[in-house]
Amino acid sequence: MLTIVAAGDVLPHQPVLDSARTPDGYDFTPLLAGLDPWVAGADLALCHMEVPLAPPGTSPSTYPVFGTVPQLVRDLKKQGWDGCSTASNHAVDRGQAGIDATLDAFDAQGLGHVGTARSEAEDTPQLYRLVRAGRTFTIAHLAVTYATNGIPVPEPWSVDLIDADRLVSQATQARADGADMVLVSVHCCTEYVTTPAAEQVDLATTLAASGVVDLVIGHHAHVPQPIEMLPGGPDGRGMWVAYGLGNYVSNQDQACCVAATSSGELLVAQVTATGADPGAGIAAGPPRVTSVTYLPITVDRRGGHRVYALTQIPDGTGDLSASEVASRLARVEQAAGTQAPIATAPPTPTGDPPVVVQRTP
Repeated sequence: MLTIVAAGDVLPHQPVLDSARTPDGYDFTPLLAGLDPWVAGADLALCHMEVPLAPPGTSPSTYPVFGTVPQLVRDLKKQGWDGCSTASNHAVDRGQAGIDATLDAFDAQGLGHVGTARSEAEDTPQLYRLVRAGRTFTIAHLAVTYATNGIPVPEPWSVDLIDADRLVSQATQARADGADMVLVSVHCCTEYVTTPAAEQVDLATTLAASGVVDLVIGHHAHVPQPIEMLPGGPDGRGMWVAYGLGNYVSNQDQACCVAATSSGELLVAQVTATGADPGAGIAAGPPRVTSVTYLPITVDRRGGHRVYALTQIPDGTGDLSASEVASRLARVEQAAGTQAPIATAPPTPTGDPPVVVQRTP
């Protein structure tokens, strides 16, 4: 019926900005172009904006206190992303002004956003509406982070922190308000470690057992982590969790961190309406995630920070040799595990783009 695509951390270190620099500004489209078909082919594409924008009148900054450029948001929209989670440990690097600038830029591009807010009224799920087969489906997106690097959160509603009970309550309310599906993005817990932390597993297990969450999308580790189905989920049919999708675009690899930071997973979730059997006169039921695949991806750091699908460059490209590509692919496969297979072809949209439901700032 439709496909949801999700990516790992958008983490624009200074060298990434340098690669995107043009005589009159920044252009990230050449860096991201290798995955254009996969993003544009999704019915709903959700990224993870790890960092805020620099407030107007201030200069961009990068690690350890980020404030990136608005052209990045523009170019994410150009690639085909429909929205992003914004809750992260860097969310308040530039204070409430940075949050405001980020969400203003997202609104200007027509992108959805969730996890940070400009007001208490805005601290609600981001809704996306898609019309398929004559039906309107509403997908709610929530996002939380484990911390903000010790920087005080300006207001209780500025950044959504991990609270399992609140997440279940929000998901339950979203369904009561008409949402057909609920997705949760979780920014947690230990960097550079493939095995999920106990806190990640406990939260995902709780969300699965609640029966009101359809999919959990993990961030922050900067390395690929397992993709698994947990008991529970809506209708008790199980709930998929991608504990950590690694990096989407960044300046990380073995030169700074660990080798696995060079790569990530592009999650591809297939959604179908349960119970449909027109021949037997059975109407379609609620939409459910019925299968999950993933695309192993990587960043050629020394080749201009260009993002590639590892399965599509077996002979190497740019600064990546064939042997390096094979090593990176093997690492991603080992991290992801065996429950979700590798995606073999980009998805194709099954209808018009989603409507991003605007909230009052």
